[in-house]
Amino acid sequence: MPNTQNQTWNPEQYARNARFVADLAMPVVEWLAPVAGERILDLGCGDGHLTAKLADLGCHVTGIDSSPEFVDAAIKAGVEAHVMKAQEIDREPAFVGAFDAVFSNATLHWVHPPEAAIAAAYRVLKPRGRFVGEFGGAGCVAEIRQAMGQALARRGLDIAALDPWFFPTAEEYRSLLQAQGFEVLRCEVFPRPTALPHSVKEWIQTFGLCFLSALPQAEREAFLDEVTSALRPKLCDERGKWTADYTRLRFAATRLD
Repeated sequence: MPNTQNQTWNPEQYARNARFVADLAMPVVEWLAPVAGERILDLGCGDGHLTAKLADLGCHVTGIDSSPEFVDAAIKAGVEAHVMKAQEIDREPAFVGAFDAVFSNATLHWVHPPEAAIAAAYRVLKPRGRFVGEFGGAGCVAEIRQAMGQALARRGLDIAALDPWFFPTAEEYRSLLQAQGFEVLRCEVFPRPTALPHSVKEWIQTFGLCFLSALPQAEREAFLDEVTSALRPKLCDERGKWTADYTRLRFAATRLD
């Protein structure tokens, strides 16, 4: 079972180190093609930054996230949001068959099993409702993961036992969507090297707590420095600007009945 229980979120840290997640989401919003008046569920709303943009387009948007800290931040930002797991959205009776679209950005690679989230999204959609999203695809952060894996191995740890991520190919995810009854309109994986606001060290501190949690507190700084040094020749340019080796999977599907 993938290890996600040790990944926690700090909204202030996230805003400082990961605002690019929402800022780079407009292409997938274009795939969503939101229409004023539609009811949309933002699956994995985070701090509500992107959810609010959908609401500004005239949509009635409800956000859900498994992080109480994120939901609290989203509510403070004026977003309707609830603490809920992506796999369990259909357990809320008011959600079943209620939404014109389910939208998700940078969340589904954290969700296990993926089939459960897809099935739940299907059940909360109206007939012909849309399921549109983007998340990590096959090969995402391969360089970062390799460097962390080597550093963990030197400490007697296996990264596979700590890895929280699900990074499928387009073919794999298309098959999962179809198995739950969706008609897949588009599904593609593409590289998207992503400039980081700070170094890869801050990136790991934000997104890689599942790996750091396996180490004693006193050893984490040395681990971070080791991984940063290993990645500097690959992901940092001569000006000191870091780029993460992101790969994204973007999809659009429709509930058939």
